[in-house]
Amino acid sequence: MPVRPTLVFGLLGLVMGVLGASPQFKSKPNSPSKPGTALRDSNVQNCLHGLSGCDVSALSPDEIKQVSQVSKKRNLDSCMEGSTLCDPTRLTTGEANAVQVARYRRNLTKCDTGSPTCEPLLLTPKDAEALRKTVDQRNYDKCLEGSASCDPTRLTPLQSKAVQTASLRRNLDHCNEGSPSCDPLRLTPAEASMVKVAAARRNLEHCQDGLFSCDPTLLTAAEAKAVRATFERRNQAACRDGLANCQPLELQENELNETRSSFRNRNVESCKRGLPACDPSLLTGPEMASVTAAFQQRRSRVRPPGQ
Repeated sequence: MPVRPTLVFGLLGLVMGVLGASPQFKSKPNSPSKPGTALRDSNVQNCLHGLSGCDVSALSPDEIKQVSQVSKKRNLDSCMEGSTLCDPTRLTTGEANAVQVARYRRNLTKCDTGSPTCEPLLLTPKDAEALRKTVDQRNYDKCLEGSASCDPTRLTPLQSKAVQTASLRRNLDHCNEGSPSCDPLRLTPAEASMVKVAAARRNLEHCQDGLFSCDPTLLTAAEAKAVRATFERRNQAACRDGLANCQPLELQENELNETRSSFRNRNVESCKRGLPACDPSLLTGPEMASVTAAFQQRRSRVRPPGQ
């Protein structure tokens, strides 16, 4: 006798109702996670970030697939950057081609900027020819500047002539400035005359400024007289102001008397103010009286009223 559908569905509903009413089959919302869940999540994160604590044996198939994808992406990034962590055997054909293009572009940039890590043998003929022109131009610029890294063998005849002209002009500037790098043997007769005039003018200025680089033997009679007059004026001013570079033996009698008078006045002022530079043994009677009056006046200003 065939079972009626109504009876079957009724029995199923009765069984489900009993199971739902049983406490052990009721759902428990917000139930605490299992003790190993946090440890498992930590292991997954270690694997995703490529850390040494990754335990691949504890991963599920889906997690293994996810970790594998992240690892491939990380390897591709390392290869694109030229990192030593790159594993080219894990690259697909398309990825390998992209990595080769990035590597070529990176090497070309190094070659264009003159990096010592440039590998010119990896360049295409077109880029190699462009690089040769760039290197030649860079070498030409260095030669024009007088750089020690200049390679004159790479210059064209026209470039060599321009470099020679620039070198002669630079040497002339050095000679005119009195630089020790001047090579007088490379000067023309006209340039040598100009340099001599500039040297004489520079020596005259040094002598007038009282510098040790002054060579008085190179001065003309008129220049020596002018330098002497400048020195006397400077020495007279130094002695009048009581400076240490005063040379009193170089003073004339009237200048020496003026210097003594200036010194006496400074000594009196120092004594009036109570300065260490005061020499009381040099004070005359009237000067000592003026010093005493200055001290009494100063004490009266600080003395309290009524005392």
